[in-house]
Amino acid sequence: MNFLNKMERKFGRYAIPNLTFWLIGAWVLGFIIQYTMPQVQSMLTLEPYLILRGQVWRLVSWLLIPPAVNLLFLIFFLSCYYFIGNSIEQAIGTFRYNVYLFGGLLCSMLGAFLLYIVYFIVTGITVTGIGYYFSTEYVTMSLFMAFAAIFPNTEFRLYFIIPFKAKWLGIIDAVWMVFMFIASNWAGKVAIIASLLNFLIFFFSTRNYQRISPKEIHRKQVYRQQMRQAQSVTKHKCAICGRTEKDGAQLEFRFCSKCEGNYEYCQDHLFTHQHVRRS
Repeated sequence: MNFLNKMERKFGRYAIPNLTFWLIGAWVLGFIIQYTMPQVQSMLTLEPYLILRGQVWRLVSWLLIPPAVNLLFLIFFLSCYYFIGNSIEQAIGTFRYNVYLFGGLLCSMLGAFLLYIVYFIVTGITVTGIGYYFSTEYVTMSLFMAFAAIFPNTEFRLYFIIPFKAKWLGIIDAVWMVFMFIASNWAGKVAIIASLLNFLIFFFSTRNYQRISPKEIHRKQVYRQQMRQAQSVTKHKCAICGRTEKDGAQLEFRFCSKCEGNYEYCQDHLFTHQHVRRS
């Protein structure tokens, strides 16, 4: 986090505000391509074999491939993720949100090339079809999991009816990712790890592990003890009978102007006591 603070002071002015708007705009364009020119979609995938042979636009164009969403829920999906992205940006700042989102995309690209290189070294064969596994679907899941970590008690309406808190949906997403990781081949496993690496870095780097240290536990115990002692101290006490405000909410206390010194009396002894004189 100190490193991010230094980077933000140096490069924060270059951060792109409202980055979610541009990401959703790319998805909208991708949906248009998907339903009007489906044959073009194969030219947009993140395919290392073809990128190394000159099709460098694939480094960016794979962002146009939208997550698999039913067309009936498209508007709800886009508006929901616009809300999620903006909420994360407002919570952690524009620069950190840029780092989080671009970091996830960069990890996916590096994962695709790493898988291509390792497969080539092991088998000696140039493999194609890797781009099928690397899409923005896992990136959207990492966005939602970050939202669930920051705003765990935010409530969503599943199918517009069933209320669910974000933390439970985040747990369901995590379980689903584990299941997909186990069921997938090596390409799928690398795609899942690469796309969620930014969330894992974000989650573990923002946890406050100091709160479970013995020093911090002792500090909290001392603080609670001091608070209990402070609560046991009374504000008023009758100089005659010794009663305090804890002896009854109906009791009233006043200082006597005729007594020399700070002597306080309850309503029963305020006018009946003998005035204190020093001389």
